[in-house]
Order: sequence, then C-alpha cells, then structure tokens
Amino acid sequence: MVVITLNEGPVIRACLERLRQAIGSEQAAGTVEVIVSDGGSRDQTAIIAREYARVVTRHGGRAAGLNAGAAVARGDILLFPHADTVLPANALAIVRQALRDPGVAGGRFRVALDNPEWPFRVIAGAINLRDRLLGGFTGDQAVFVRAGVFHDMGGYAPLPLMEDLDFAARLSRRGRVVRLPQAVVTSARRWERGGVLRTIVRMWALRLLYLCGVHPQRLAPHYREAR
Repeated sequence: MVVITLNEGPVIRACLERLRQAIGSEQAAGTVEVIVSDGGSRDQTAIIAREYARVVTRHGGRAAGLNAGAAVARGDILLFPHADTVLPANALAIVRQALRDPGVAGGRFRVALDNPEWPFRVIAGAINLRDRLLGGFTGDQAVFVRAGVFHDMGGYAPLPLMEDLDFAARLSRRGRVVRLPQAVVTSARRWERGGVLRTIVRMWALRLLYLCGVHPQRLAPHYREAR
C-alpha cells in the first residue's frame, strides 16, 4: 500500500491511524506493508508517518511519488490510496477477491466525498458516472494493480498532470480493469477551497484539452491555479 504525501501534516496521522485499524494484524504479521512516499514536506508529515509506516523520500510530482513507493514495495498487489481518502473496512479482502480472476490486471473503487451537502453528492455521482461511461479513473478512487503488471508497464509515466488517466488507458491494455461497487470516501477540500462551480469547470476544461491532445506540461500551471 503506497500513500503519497506533500505537506499533509493535518491529515496524515488520521489517515495512517485508519489504515492501522483496518490492517493492523496483517501489517504486524508482515503480509501487508504501508509505504509513505513523501515529496519533501516542510511540515511534520514525514515525522508523523514514520510512526506508522516506512517512509521514502523523492523529488518530483505524483507520478514520481507513486513510482518511488512501488519500487520498494515487496507485495504482489499495489494499492494507492490518497492521504485524504478513507478505504472501506474490508478493502484488502475486496481487492484480493477481484484479483482472483487471472484476467484482471487491476481496478479502482467508486468514490464518495466527505461533505454530505447536496452539491458534493452530485459531484461524486458525476465522477462515478463519468468513470462508468468513459472508463478514465483517477487517483482519488484508490487504484490497485498487480505489482508485476505495474512494473512491466514501467509504472506511472513521468507526467506533471493526467498521469492517472494515462495509467488507466495503458492498464486497460494489460487485462481487464474492474470498477468495484464499494466506495472510498475522499476529501471534498479541492471543491470547498476553489469553489464548486469554478473547480468543476476548470477540471473538465483541463481534461477535455488533454483528450484533445494538449500536453500535460502545458496544462499543469492551470491545474496548480485550481488547487
């Protein structure tokens, strides 16, 4: 299990406490490992994370962080939850069950947001609908993949943005990619901070430009403005 972080001090302890409660016995037995890949946090993120997990440091963005964590992982399944995402209590069993089918290369969960107000329920519903219709899933959905497949693919491409969409497209060529019916709960802070309508419009515009062939390097500054 690989969690990427950058200045996640306010949430990292709660994140890793939840993971410990969910997988504590398996982590203690060595059958599950938690790796935090930190991008040089200037707060207490890495210090706190070392109480719960193995911490590796790296330079670069999300793709570099995911690859750095996966590079030191020893298991045959890789699961990539975000630091602000809560997994279902039985997430590991769900993932293992999905991967019992040898034709399945990986997959992702449905998503829910932690703000119960109706605009955020609509946003989560739209994300899930888009995933079901178009198949382009994102890191908020806690992606999982067979380790062998991940390494054969070369991991995540070194893109500053849209690395998850690129990964989803390449993974689909390696085998069946499942969408689990269970939902992870992720933070609504992106929309809360940037404004619901403004953030939706900006994110959809960036996605459409990417699908039309605009390189993520040109899109990245606009994404940072939206965060």
